[in-house]
Amino acid sequence: MSDKRGLKHKLGQVQKVATWQLVVLLVFAVFLSATFLRLNNIGMVERREAVIAADEAGVEEVIQDRLYDLQRYVSSHMNTDLGGGVSLQHSYERDYEAAYERASANNNSSRNVYESVQETCAPRFSSWSQAYVQCVSSELAKYPSGEELASSVKEPNPELYVHDFSSPRWSSDFAGWSVLLTVVIFVMILIRITSVIILKQMLSKHHRGI
Repeated sequence: MSDKRGLKHKLGQVQKVATWQLVVLLVFAVFLSATFLRLNNIGMVERREAVIAADEAGVEEVIQDRLYDLQRYVSSHMNTDLGGGVSLQHSYERDYEAAYERASANNNSSRNVYESVQETCAPRFSSWSQAYVQCVSSELAKYPSGEELASSVKEPNPELYVHDFSSPRWSSDFAGWSVLLTVVIFVMILIRITSVIILKQMLSKHHRGI
């Protein structure tokens, strides 16, 4: 009899907080988490756009400062994955052009060939791309001096112009704590439901055993 009273007491304690109340809290916590995670992502996008703008402007110190801001933000906030990194397209373009200009600087024939190639390829592409690079290479191959120019140029490595930073799985910011709160409430609901089921089964077995 005392065991039955004890089981009923425990069941009463577990049922003090209604499941629907925990579900309401869970819904609120999920909304809060989604909001802060979204804000984290927006913060990343803003800093990535700042890097791209600095790259377009071409001031090296500003580019490095914006990259540092992006790295620091991404590394300390969850849900800020760059999805393949940010590419310094304009920096690569400038260095690519500079490499050919240096190679053709002391050779009028090579310089004329490269200018002719640019006039052919540039109108075909709205922006700098790997396709443009391939166009330049194929056009240079049509000229005897162009092949010599191409072989003497040390083209920049495109991979060095792509910067990617790792985002943590969990961060101690508003997003991180709201996600943790969501997980805790969800676990509480599972524990409560499981406890009620187990206690009811124990009461039922105890009742049949009498």
